[in-house]
Order: sequence, then C-alpha cells, then structure tokens
Amino acid sequence: MTAAPMLPERQEWTVDDLGELPRDLPYELINGRLIVPSPTHLHQDLCVRVLLALEANCPPEYVVSIDLSMRVNRRNEPRPDVVALRPDHVARSPVPVEDAILAVEVISPDSTFRDMYDKARVYAHAGVPTYWVIDPLHERMTLTEMVLGPAGEYEPAVHTDDVFTTERPWKVTVDLPALTARWAGLRGRGEA
Repeated sequence: MTAAPMLPERQEWTVDDLGELPRDLPYELINGRLIVPSPTHLHQDLCVRVLLALEANCPPEYVVSIDLSMRVNRRNEPRPDVVALRPDHVARSPVPVEDAILAVEVISPDSTFRDMYDKARVYAHAGVPTYWVIDPLHERMTLTEMVLGPAGEYEPAVHTDDVFTTERPWKVTVDLPALTARWAGLRGRGEA
C-alpha cells in the first residue's frame, strides 16, 4: 500500500507550480485553483461514447482525445473530458490550447458551476471555437453547445435532451436519449 501524496499548500497555483506534483497525478488548474478529479466509471463511459460519436466522421487532419491537459495561461491548465484538436503537438503534454477546436465537459455532482461558467470563460478567452457541456445529472441528459461569438465570449447555440446533430466541428450526432438510457441502466446496476 502506498501513501497518498502530500501536496504543497498554496492559496493560488500557477502552471509553474505544477512541476512539484507527482507526474502520474491527474489534475486541472482553473483560475489558479488546483483540482484533482476522481471520475466514476459512469462519467468515463459517457466520455468514451462522446469520443466515439466525434470520431465517426473525424476528418484526417484532426484527432479526438480524452482527458488531455491543455496549456492556456499561467493560471489555467484544464483537462477537458473530450477534446477535438489539430494533431500538431500530439506528443506534447500539455497541448497548447490553440490546437483545440472543440472542448467537451461532462458535469459531475461537484463540477456544475465550474463546467458551465469557469471553464466556459477559460476556453472562450483562449479562443476554442466550440464548447459542449453534457449534463447527465437529471432525468434526461442534456447537451448545451456554445460557439465563440465576435466579442470573444460563448453564445448558446443549442440546448437539447433529444438527438443532437451539428456541423461543428464536423458532422456529429449524439443520441442523448440512448445515452440517458445507458446511463440509467449502468447506474441502476451500480446501486444494486
């Protein structure tokens, strides 16, 4: 058995401080706050389903990945649940945010505000053209698509709990009712 790592205490973190963390520790840095996520299987399963939907028509000049650190600025290094990007720096970690064309976050019980607002601002100010937030925490799963407006802020484009089809960043279809049914079935088994 190994001991949990002791993290240095800080009020505000920067990307320079991240070098002090264990290399195998998953973390995000959002507005100077260190976040060490611990996703469930349900969360990760949903991320894989979204990745597969994106990969179905992914043009060869792009790649889709899960849980990839992106360098934004000295106070922000998020790890979107799913990201579509240009493959110019696929061997680097973190990847420059300029490579991203879509960031996707799946809300967890403790991440609603962070995913809907904090990360939306971070991604928008970094110039990521499209942002999706998937909320599986209600009876019907929803997807909100936001697109970068002329003022450099996200503008809501779609909010749905139905089959979602878009052309951003390419033709993608996400069957939210099917994902809701899968999520409910898996959750039901996990609670048995």
